[in-house]
Amino acid sequence: MRYEIDVDVCPGYPVSWQAAALNAVMRGTLKPISGLLLRADVGVVAASRLFGLAGRMRLPLPDHVSVGQEQVGTCSGEWVRAGRGLDGGADRELDESRVLLYFHGGGYFFCSPATHRPITWRLSAAAGCPVLAVDYRQCPAHTLAESLEDAIAAYLFLLERGYDPARILFAGDSAGGHLTLVTLLALRGRGLPLPAAAVCLSPWTDLTDVSRRANRLVDPLIPAGRVDWLARRWTACLDPRDPLVSPVFGDYSGLPPLMIVTGSTEVLRDEGRRVAERARAGGVPVTYEEWRRMPHVFAILADLVPEARRVFWHIARFLGAVRELSAGNAPAREPAAPDLSAESVPERSDAGAVAAGKPPARSGSAAA
Repeated sequence: MRYEIDVDVCPGYPVSWQAAALNAVMRGTLKPISGLLLRADVGVVAASRLFGLAGRMRLPLPDHVSVGQEQVGTCSGEWVRAGRGLDGGADRELDESRVLLYFHGGGYFFCSPATHRPITWRLSAAAGCPVLAVDYRQCPAHTLAESLEDAIAAYLFLLERGYDPARILFAGDSAGGHLTLVTLLALRGRGLPLPAAAVCLSPWTDLTDVSRRANRLVDPLIPAGRVDWLARRWTACLDPRDPLVSPVFGDYSGLPPLMIVTGSTEVLRDEGRRVAERARAGGVPVTYEEWRRMPHVFAILADLVPEARRVFWHIARFLGAVRELSAGNAPAREPAAPDLSAESVPERSDAGAVAAGKPPARSGSAAA
């Protein structure tokens, strides 16, 4: 079977004991703590400083991964290069003519490229090219518009370096997924060339004053009410239905292929579904994947959770299909993903595939 680039997938892997245990731990610790902190600016500042300290801890990376700092337009950034593939086999040379531009998540007020290295080095391995992670300006000291300008400046930096837009990829998680989407919309609006594809992990796409009800009780990590509070806080004096504020309302016609990954029990799941629907309505090929009982941005847990490691094989397959299609060829056959855990994980990853254009409805959770 050849890989389809425009498809909905519910990966059929059994939920690992590691994922189940972490869900329980987060539900009892991180979720109530964030619920307490995200009630006033003082809590936002405290959380930002806490994660800033965590980013300085410099957690160990594999010996084949290198990190280098660079000034990127209006902000700083870091180059991340993985010298081996996802299977950890022999050393290999990266394709330096291609690059993946990464926007980290963190609700637009915390985290940094350093906190997201578990994602960025694996993206380098999956894409076979360097990753440039952008340390864009964040709230409350700055605005969403300034974050967007930093993202655009980083892309222009790559163009000035001589990168072909057709060999540039975008990716981001949560707020960084939001920034990925609004950057694409802004680039198209300015008449600038667009990158080859984009990957969004648990994107935050609706900043209107909406009460998030889907998965409100079952999300193991994010208190839905605090997401609502942040949305109101960051969009004060803005039109929240502006597509550059809430990309869920965007017109996606003319944009490159998208991959959107969500967890079935996270409160932002339906926002990813809705973007997939909007993009397909605009003629954009979309791979939408909804992973069973996975938390928000579960890819960052790849050092601990087998499913989080496996999702990078899915990303690699999507990016490989994009390259094949852009070259005018049929997508190559799916690479076999190895067993990444003590459990025997089935090699077929699309056991729950459903018709494109109709994101999967999961039992026990609200439909889109």
